[in-house]
Amino acid sequence: MEVKILDGANMDIDLVSEDSVSWKQMQCPWNETDGVNTHKCAIKNVSICEYFCGVEYLDNVLCSYPDKNISVDNKQKKQTKDYSLKHEENI
Repeated sequence: MEVKILDGANMDIDLVSEDSVSWKQMQCPWNETDGVNTHKCAIKNVSICEYFCGVEYLDNVLCSYPDKNISVDNKQKKQTKDYSLKHEENI
């Protein structure tokens, strides 16, 4: 079986259910920390959470909270890359 990674999805993804659901659903750790039920992983046409790292089959959300997902945080990614380069130069 070949699996392709397709770019450009436009999805709503969250761990926030207004009504009870028939399956086990964990809480967003950011919502738990803040004591709210408002943070969402991805909002169609709007935004992607800074901690969101993707979805794993079948419906598992990958989350890096409390650390930002540096694969989408270009500023932090650049700082990390710069640090790595400086570190290699000093070895």
